[in-house]
Amino acid sequence: MVEPGWLLSPPGRPYLASILHKNQRRVFGLLERPALPPALSVPTLTYKLFVSGRSAVGKTALVATLAGTPVPPTHRETLGTEGTPRGWGVLGGTVGAVGCRGIEVSTLFWPAIPLGSERPVLFQLQFWDCGESALRKFEHLLPACREEADAILLVFSFTDRASFAELPARLARVLQPSEDPLRVVVGTRFDLCPRTAVTEADVAALEDSWGLRVLRVGGGCGVGREGVARVAPLLDALVGQLWQRDQMAAGVSPEGRGSPQD
Repeated sequence: MVEPGWLLSPPGRPYLASILHKNQRRVFGLLERPALPPALSVPTLTYKLFVSGRSAVGKTALVATLAGTPVPPTHRETLGTEGTPRGWGVLGGTVGAVGCRGIEVSTLFWPAIPLGSERPVLFQLQFWDCGESALRKFEHLLPACREEADAILLVFSFTDRASFAELPARLARVLQPSEDPLRVVVGTRFDLCPRTAVTEADVAALEDSWGLRVLRVGGGCGVGREGVARVAPLLDALVGQLWQRDQMAAGVSPEGRGSPQD
């Protein structure tokens, strides 16, 4: 649970400036982080998020939009270290440790302030994306993606009903019974109304069954200040869920349903 829209408010402006460069999203190296004056220093929380979904539902475009990097103009299967677009960070140490090609890891920083707190938190999100064909071909990639993952992002497209219908089977396939990461469902292309194959009734039924809120992302990119405003609701919701899960695990926040912004 974080204060929605805080980063775009006057108190959040210094923190917004720290993730921008010439009004564009700043690309951070592996050892870099947003620079803030000592008086505005805040704790950093790092999370690993495994992005999973049917091929061509827009996983790579989703991560690019959230990170504020250019969205690939056409679909391509995620290739990993040899196919990494400029501005994306493949974590050499992490990927090298599992000795694999086929995984792209993109890092973004998102400042937010938890509800009831006076001190912001800098959330560092590491998105692990792996192509479906690579997952099927190399059996060691799936364990590497889900190892110590804090959350799994199950992605479907509102224009592809099969990608929505397979979500329960996908969740069972990518997770082991002993694993309990945060489950986040994201629907892409929800603004393509004439071509929508997944209805609001379908989404509501899934939300009731799984006890979560489905997040949505439409067309457009996350580049520049306008892009930050476009992705802010989704990123606020995402980091809010991660924060809430940590608080519940620590026994600080009572367990219950509802969106992170409720």
